[in-house]
Amino acid sequence: MDPLPAVHERTGHVHREPGSAVVLITGVMASGKSTVAELLARRLPRAAHVRGDVFRRMIVSGREELLPEETAEARAQVELRQRISALVADEYARDGWTAIVQDIVLGADLARYVTRVRTRPLYVVVLAPDAASVHDRETGRPKTGYGPWTVDALDQVLREQTPHLGLWLDTSELTPQETVTRILADLPRARVQPD
Repeated sequence: MDPLPAVHERTGHVHREPGSAVVLITGVMASGKSTVAELLARRLPRAAHVRGDVFRRMIVSGREELLPEETAEARAQVELRQRISALVADEYARDGWTAIVQDIVLGADLARYVTRVRTRPLYVVVLAPDAASVHDRETGRPKTGYGPWTVDALDQVLREQTPHLGLWLDTSELTPQETVTRILADLPRARVQPD
């Protein structure tokens, strides 16, 4: 089903509402994924926010975090989490919802994730603020996400190892609300057509 044109009631911008679809919001830690995904879901008439990290936290014992020097077990757990979130997103979309998936899906994981999602249309939005903005955001957050990672190292994975799929937005100077407005206005550019 193709998305239908709609006019946003506050801004007057014409955008497309995805309808029964999956939208993946990805980026580095502190790029604004959870805030943007929640705001986007609230701006659509029928949407679910699928938080990838929930599936990571469901593992109570034996959990291994993905570190810069990843282990086979940590990699397997990331892939399990991504398979589950893709399945959940597909189920919401199958029932007529727009599933907004929010997770860190970078590097080769992004292309794999696109093939895991069966729903069409599928949209990918990559939040790509510059590293200095991410440093500032991370400093201002009550939680610390980076641990053994550095902002610069994860930013390098984003910019040098992640395939350029969907809509990439430099959100360094955008508020979350402005980011959502841009996503809705540019939704056709976010659509991906897996092989």
